[in-house]
Amino acid sequence: MVKLPRSQAVWMRRKASSDLSGVKMDNLWIAALDAADRKRIEPHLKQGEIARGQMLYDAGEAVDRVWFPLKGVVSLMTILPDDKMVETAAIGREGLIGVTCGPFNARAASRAISQRDGVAAYCSAEVFGEALDESESLRLALSRFTEGLMAQVQQAAACNAQHRLDERLARWLLMLHDRAEDDRIDLTQADIAGMLGVRRATVSEVGTVLEGKDLIQRGRGWVKVLDRDGLEKASCGCYGLMRDVMKDLKLPQPEAA
Repeated sequence: MVKLPRSQAVWMRRKASSDLSGVKMDNLWIAALDAADRKRIEPHLKQGEIARGQMLYDAGEAVDRVWFPLKGVVSLMTILPDDKMVETAAIGREGLIGVTCGPFNARAASRAISQRDGVAAYCSAEVFGEALDESESLRLALSRFTEGLMAQVQQAAACNAQHRLDERLARWLLMLHDRAEDDRIDLTQADIAGMLGVRRATVSEVGTVLEGKDLIQRGRGWVKVLDRDGLEKASCGCYGLMRDVMKDLKLPQPEAA
């Protein structure tokens, strides 16, 4: 994934945005809150488009906004000393972005990049922090989400270290498919290589294996899931484990269309 110039990376922050009055709230995390907690957040929300490849914040930056994806997927990328990076978590409309880097106004430990063109609601970190101060139930909901996110990060680290690349690719495609609007997903080999931390040529070889089993179909800049059940069988057990963790934590789970 190409890092955008800073002027483009903050485009959504500077773009004039409308409030969300009358807009359907498609973020599952907010939708799962009780009415009182939703009222603490929703009046302050604005809506903005997120472009594919857009960076919401970079590692080392102060994060002053909280995003609630309505459509699309945002990857949290861990940056290595040689400037390479690998995805450690993916967040779609089941969650929120911007409160996972420590106390408010702390510096982010990861880079947040949009995988697809999408839409997000957002508010200031200050507003969200005040809502948390006022509500124990909201703090509990956030704690559940961050615990689930931490489990995803830990599972991804173990998976990247121990499992075959074809299993990892199947797992990653399943996670993206859960958060997509259809079976065809706009992806290049460079995108996949960047997320998995491998060479593009390696992605091509492994993709051929999955395609040869009629699990996926590939084209220039896209991948289509043909056999969801087969892809789950080809994946390592990490995908199922993470679904179980989210269920145990009573977190909303994204479902493939």
